[in-house]
Amino acid sequence: MEKILLTGCCGFIASQVAEKLLKQGYHVFGLDEMNESYDVRLKEYRLGILQGHKNFTFRKHDISEPGTAGIVRSYGPSVIINLAARAGVRASMSDPFIYFRANLTGTLNMLEAARECGIKKFILASTSSVYAGEKMPFSETLPVNRPISPYAASKKSAEAICYTYHYLYEMDITVFRYFTVYGPAGRPDMSIFKFIKLIDSDMEITVYGDGTQSRNFTYVEDIAEGTVRGMKLKGFQTVNLGGDRTNSLNEMISLIEKYLGKKARIVYKDFQKTDIYATWADIRSAKELLGWQPETGLEEGIKKTVEWYRKNLSWAKDIQLAD
Repeated sequence: MEKILLTGCCGFIASQVAEKLLKQGYHVFGLDEMNESYDVRLKEYRLGILQGHKNFTFRKHDISEPGTAGIVRSYGPSVIINLAARAGVRASMSDPFIYFRANLTGTLNMLEAARECGIKKFILASTSSVYAGEKMPFSETLPVNRPISPYAASKKSAEAICYTYHYLYEMDITVFRYFTVYGPAGRPDMSIFKFIKLIDSDMEITVYGDGTQSRNFTYVEDIAEGTVRGMKLKGFQTVNLGGDRTNSLNEMISLIEKYLGKKARIVYKDFQKTDIYATWADIRSAKELLGWQPETGLEEGIKKTVEWYRKNLSWAKDIQLAD
């Protein structure tokens, strides 16, 4: 049975990647520090689901700390999928140091562990935030040398060190740039979880700007499928995983209203400097290299996410929202 080491396994995207791998017959060794960057009850919920699989092993560990190589060696994986990260543009402005520690030092530790242990396949999760200021649709060939948030800068730095290890040590490395991922048990610092919870509770929601800004909203199961397919890629590849169309924030809010059966109370504030007004992924590489394209449209995805929230309302309603 092939062994996969997955970092950040209790995170939103990584937990879905783990489930796909487990269902496909892999053994997954998950690492996660279970930090309190957002309400840990969501991470515990995801971990509980993963621990229901006999081929899943968990260890609590911060990958930016020493000792990572020894943990990797003791397990002996053939692939490392590094999804552990601090995510979110606005929060990175408050504590940029922790973002670089998790996203750059953590990635460097995992690359060093891979080198020391002779592991030749490595996957890194990056972000569409690196495309700020670039011409749309966002292509992987764009230079992305002008990050406008510490989060984007930390991810661009992690991409750069990945290329260095590919060049020096002939590792096969795939960097995925994810576009606005959402779905059941999503992060409470992202707008879709926030808006569902607040609208359902008849509370105000805050929109920065006029709501016409747009995103390539991408359902988490689609992201997980693309990530797993990336294990087969050779050489160094940077691949966008994003929705096949853009939707405005106003459209997204309307769909939440539709499936909750409630009207949003919206407070509009000034657009934030670190945000990107629009994202639009060029996914030709994902189609050509992986045979991947998104399967879940925004309406279906919002419906499933609202259904999950309502099913888990007894505890999900108490989840603390984050900035």
